[in-house]
Order: sequence, then C-alpha cells, then structure tokens
Amino acid sequence: MPISPKELLESLNFRYATKVFDPTRKIEADTWAALEASLVLTPSSFGLQPWRFIVVKSSEIRDKLKASSWGQGQVTDASHLIVFTVRTDLSQQDIDAWIRRLSDVQDTPLENLAGYAGMISSFSANMSQSEKQAWNTRQVYIALGQLMTAAAVMKIDTCPLEGISPGDYNEILGLKDSGYTAVVACALGYRSSDDSHAKAKKARFTAETLIKHV
Repeated sequence: MPISPKELLESLNFRYATKVFDPTRKIEADTWAALEASLVLTPSSFGLQPWRFIVVKSSEIRDKLKASSWGQGQVTDASHLIVFTVRTDLSQQDIDAWIRRLSDVQDTPLENLAGYAGMISSFSANMSQSEKQAWNTRQVYIALGQLMTAAAVMKIDTCPLEGISPGDYNEILGLKDSGYTAVVACALGYRSSDDSHAKAKKARFTAETLIKHV
C-alpha cells in the first residue's frame, strides 16, 4: 500500500534541520540498510552516479571532522554521519564503466548501447574539468534530498551540513588523489528533547508564491 498524501505531508513536516541529536539513540541496522539503499537508488543524469557516499563510523575521525565543521555538534552526536563526495572529473573511463554496468544488469549487448555511450561522451567532451566537477556537485544534491526524504518517512532526523571545510575533509578522509572530493555532509539520528528548534513552526513562502500553473 502506498502511503497516503496526508502521511507524506506529515513526514515532510516532521523533518527539520536537527540542531541537537540524542547521542544515546542509534539507528537500527535494518533501518540504516534501507537508508543506504535509498542512496544507491538515487537518480542521476544519464545514470552516471558521479559520487561516493562515505559513512563515517570512527569516533576519532568524526572528532577531527567536527573541528573542520565549525564545531557543529551534529557531526559527533548523531547516530550516523555521511559525507557526500563527487568525482572531480568525468572521464571516458567513468562513462565506459557505467555502460558496462548497464549492459550487465540489463543483459543488453554493449553494441546496442553504443549510441547512448556516444551521446554521453559528446556531452562530457563539451565541458572543462572544472565544469564537470560543478555538474557532478549539482548531481549529488539529488542524493542528499532523497536521503533526507527517505529518513523523514521513517521518522529519522537529519541535518544537512554545508558548513564544512571540504579541503580538510579530503585530508582527514584520505581523498587526496582518489578522484573524489567532499561536498556536503549529513547527520542522521534522533532529535534531543533539548532541541528547541524541533518546536519551531516551519516557515515557507505560500504555495501561491512558489508554484505557478500554466
């Protein structure tokens, strides 16, 4: 049974950028597995998935990341922390790897995908390396949004964290020369009863302001 429109909106209204997590509450393993699966299922342009999601389990590493996150407590207090990284380029090897994966999963001969592969290659060839990284970065925010929505449906709290030092994160996580760079992080867990932001009304412009029907 699909969730009802009412249940969907209740879940979205439940979500807020949690400022204070309860460090004693942990996300159950099966729930976490579903959240990881939601990341894998994230859509991307051409299906290329130009990202890698780093689940930071080490408390020592999370302490270091907190120092490079303006001291935000969510980094260490939340049950889980994910760092979203993207490819710094989009090479022909990246494209070929995706086409091979597509061929294997959908049992389609590589030659049948040659036209699709050529279209992706032509698209990529028209961008500089910096443009490719910027494009990849825009893609990864789709994954962040999908993760937060999936979490909200399961009543898991989240806080997206852009207040980080990507350079420091890259060094701490050993991303130098990996072909990936940190972009944004997300803390997940359960809100603390001490978080006054949980009771604040959600402020948005009206639908009439934001949505136009033509």
